[in-house]
Amino acid sequence: MKENLVWDSLIHDVSLLPLPHRAHFIEKGWLAIRGPEILALGEGDPPPHPAKKRINGTGCVAMPGLINAHLHAPMALFRGLADDLPLKTWLEKHIFPAEEKWVNGEFVYWGTLLACAEMLRSGTTTFCDGYFFEDQAARAALQSGMRGLLAQGILDFPTPDSPSPHESIKRIKSFIRDYSGSDLIKPAIFAHTVYTCSPPLLQECRSLADRYGVPLITHLSETRSEVQEVMKKYGRRPLDHLENIGLLSSPLIACHCVWLTEEEMDLLARREVRVVHNPESNMKLASGVAPVPDLLARGVAVGLGTDGCVSNNNLDLFQEMDSAAKLHKVHRLDPTVMPSQTVLEMATLGGARVLGMEKEIGSLEAGKKADVIVLELNRPHLQPVYNLVSHLVYSATGADVRDVIIDGKPVMENRKLLTLDEEEILGKAGEWGRKIRPISDCRFRIAD
Repeated sequence: MKENLVWDSLIHDVSLLPLPHRAHFIEKGWLAIRGPEILALGEGDPPPHPAKKRINGTGCVAMPGLINAHLHAPMALFRGLADDLPLKTWLEKHIFPAEEKWVNGEFVYWGTLLACAEMLRSGTTTFCDGYFFEDQAARAALQSGMRGLLAQGILDFPTPDSPSPHESIKRIKSFIRDYSGSDLIKPAIFAHTVYTCSPPLLQECRSLADRYGVPLITHLSETRSEVQEVMKKYGRRPLDHLENIGLLSSPLIACHCVWLTEEEMDLLARREVRVVHNPESNMKLASGVAPVPDLLARGVAVGLGTDGCVSNNNLDLFQEMDSAAKLHKVHRLDPTVMPSQTVLEMATLGGARVLGMEKEIGSLEAGKKADVIVLELNRPHLQPVYNLVSHLVYSATGADVRDVIIDGKPVMENRKLLTLDEEEILGKAGEWGRKIRPISDCRFRIAD
């Protein structure tokens, strides 16, 4: 530590949950930030050193910012549009038509701003997005100050931003070039699914990802009907199909992975495929329960995601952690499955591993990026504290987050967003809602 330099920020008198080691916890400590990085942290009182900003953490815990490893941020503007439907009906009869009619650059920009405001308020500092007009999503993310792995989407048919896959490929190349040097935004490619992208298109995406050194992301084995459809079309299950066409030759981020066989889980581990678990979306769409404990036992990197607001319907990762832990316990009739420490790690270090950012974020360590959230513990539902990790998974909510720091910069203080005009964003969200579903078309069911 260089003593002659002033610290930018000092969080003091705070509990620390660094997470570089599973049991590591500091009951009272301090954390110093200079520039975009964590400079030092320790137990007890901080050393006497000048700091431009001092943050009193009395009654609080500081921990790594949460990582939402899979969502479609702009779809926050479709929140609640088509609920209580099977995935295929929901997607083909409601979501695809709505996207065709409404999605444009302005929709993506304001939808992403709405999602960023929600995520920041609930302690998410990094997110992985896959959608269209992704340059507008990046514009919104940079405005918010959030860190993101953002993936330009592609399908085998016309999309809201491209009349053909060929045009989508051009957009992908342009997006990667534009953001390859960004400090906060890392570009990626989002090939929707194996049943909406042909083998040649998937192979072209794989080739592009390898050429530019960016991640390739896809939905995989999300539903039983998907597996059946791919079997009927290609004579193979989805994962075997990807292996057969060479998609697993380099690391892949596979979202959902609900319907897997034992052999497929072994293959995911061998090929070092990274998986994102989306429990609430899978529950809401009745897709099934992903075999996450089995994947973790095989050493597969697993992160946690909310999916989009149309299939969740919120982006609160604290709520998602609670659901993830309880879902697997009741599904396996075993209360020891998916303990709170495991789930918390999925939302932090696990997510960082999935996104290829574990050297930068996911834990509080000197030299890592200063992506830090501070939660108030002096609240009725969080007292007394016997096991802090258990509280964070089973009792805390996003509303308990007081402060958010990303890349060393404060983006929320005392629950006030500093980088976004929340009132303007909410006003725009209301305007979009009235266009998409006029009040006269809304149906309200009043209980008898």
